[in-house]
Amino acid sequence: MKRIFLIAVCVFSLGNAFAKDAAPLADDPVTEQRLISISEEMRCLVCQNESLAGSRSDLANDLRREIRILIKEGKSDDQIRSFMVERYGDFVLYRPPVKPVTWLLWIGPFVILGLGIAGLLMYLRRRDSSVPNVTLTDADNQKIDALLNASDKKEG
Repeated sequence: MKRIFLIAVCVFSLGNAFAKDAAPLADDPVTEQRLISISEEMRCLVCQNESLAGSRSDLANDLRREIRILIKEGKSDDQIRSFMVERYGDFVLYRPPVKPVTWLLWIGPFVILGLGIAGLLMYLRRRDSSVPNVTLTDADNQKIDALLNASDKKEG
């Protein structure tokens, strides 16, 4: 019984050994607010679909720590963004600037949408022209009317 108790104590104490410390907050709430506003506009380079503010990856923690240091050094928000872009490229920004390097990023989705619509219209026109135009005779119209009347009588 003592062995089971000792094993349980060891297992439960191992959980504390691997626990991570909470991310340190800035001493100044104004600094922390600036950090959050800047990091919400930046992409986590590990997660890529999360903001730097919301990511819990180790790299995101390091980048937030770097931003805190830059804020404490008195850098402006634009200077901090410029520093991050110089270091990691425009990809770090959720809204990269419109410049020749990022034109495909900004215009690409509209080009793909336009090509898709043009392709759909071409397909529909070809399909419409490939279906023969058949004119019904009076006898065909009478057969259709008879079938419709017969189905109305069955329903009623």
